[in-house]
Amino acid sequence: MNHRHLTPQEIDLLVDGEEGFGVAPLAAHIDECVTCRTELESQQQLVNSLEKMPHFTPSPLFAYRVMKKVQVFEPWHVTATNTVRRFVPRSRPARILAAGMAGVVATTLTGASIWMASRLDAVAFLGGVALQRLRDVGSETATGVVSSMAGSAGAGNGLVLTAAAFLAAVAVSAFGLRAIAAAARRRRM
Repeated sequence: MNHRHLTPQEIDLLVDGEEGFGVAPLAAHIDECVTCRTELESQQQLVNSLEKMPHFTPSPLFAYRVMKKVQVFEPWHVTATNTVRRFVPRSRPARILAAGMAGVVATTLTGASIWMASRLDAVAFLGGVALQRLRDVGSETATGVVSSMAGSAGAGNGLVLTAAAFLAAVAVSAFGLRAIAAAARRRRM
C-alpha cells in the first residue's frame, strides 16, 4: 500500500484535467486517499472561484504611470545621435551652409595638426613654457592668498595651507553633491 500523498504538481495535473499515462495512478490514489481528495477539491474550488471573477482592464494611464517610474537606460550612441540632431538645421540651405562651415573647420584643424606634427620640437617647447608659466602663476596666487590671510610669516607654510584648503574644498563639494543626489532621489520617489 502506498502511503505517499500527492505533490502540488500532481494535484495541478488533476485540476487541469490532464490525460496521459501518469495520470491514471494519480486518479486512483485520489479515490483511496481522503487527504489528497480534500486538497484536490479545495484546489478545484479555488480555480472555479477565480474563473467566476470579473475580468477587468487597467486604466489607460496605467502604463504611463508605471513607465514614468522606470529608469530607462539610453546607450551613449543614441544620446550622441540625439544631441547632434538638435544642432543640425532643419532647412536644406542652412544644412548646406553648416556642412560647408564644418568642412572649413575640419580642413583648418587637419592642416594645423599636420603642421604641429611636423614641428614637434616647437610644440614641445611652447607647451613646456606654457606649463611653467601656469605653474608660476598658480604658485604666486597661492602664496599671495596665504600671505594676505596669515601674514608674511604664514607664507612659508603656504603649500601646507593650500593643500589643506584644497582638501576642505573637495570634502565640501563631495558632501554637497551627495546632498543634491539624495534630494533628487527623494523627489523622484
